[in-house]
Amino acid sequence: MSKKRSSIDLGSLQGEEGASTGGRDEAIYRNLYAAIVENHLEPGTKLPEDTLAEAFGVSRTSIRKVLQRLAYEHLVDIRMNRGATVAQPTVKEARDVFAARRIVECGVMTQVVAKATPAKLDGLRDIVRREHEAEARGDRREAIYLSGEFHVALSRVSENEAIAEILAGLVSRSSLVIATYGSPMAGSCRHSEHDEVLELIAAGDVEAARSWMERHLRDVERSVVLVEEEPSALDLRKILDDVARRHRRER
Repeated sequence: MSKKRSSIDLGSLQGEEGASTGGRDEAIYRNLYAAIVENHLEPGTKLPEDTLAEAFGVSRTSIRKVLQRLAYEHLVDIRMNRGATVAQPTVKEARDVFAARRIVECGVMTQVVAKATPAKLDGLRDIVRREHEAEARGDRREAIYLSGEFHVALSRVSENEAIAEILAGLVSRSSLVIATYGSPMAGSCRHSEHDEVLELIAAGDVEAARSWMERHLRDVERSVVLVEEEPSALDLRKILDDVARRHRRER
């Protein structure tokens, strides 16, 4: 798998000699997190500690702590003697993530409808507007990112930060699923779909909003190719017969 250039912004880190180690580590974490979640770094991309340490101008110890944090969030895989790579979710992990999202996002809809205000809905409409603009110009990466941002922002309308934090993690993992298995524009929502749920929420229709979310997440999951390629079984007898026939023709 090819390695893409990341959008890591080193400007915020360089020249901060007086910054605390914790502050520097947090900045590195935010940049690597964004590079992974926004799919600037493909699943499977190697993340060598020495290369990252040199790029950020910090010690390998700092990089190791950041990578361990990302591994805890299932965005990075760390294996003994093989180092760290951007995580590549299995089909089961992908299905588990979408199943968890349905439980969380459908379950929180009652609170979302109860807490929704015109101002909160306007904020969500602004995200949808930017999402449509990204779709219109064919920017898959931005469209997927904004789609995830919409879902997390929608959960925050409930004013339940615990749920919003859980969903933010699931959405981040969804981005890796889409990057691993998705076809072009897979995983981004169809035009105007998010407008529909905002209308249902504004109307105070909890059941319709919950049903919409269930259907919507299943549609997104179906848009992602969740089939692992199985290695084809070798037919040794057929291979040897073909070789024998070829050699007989060559004589």
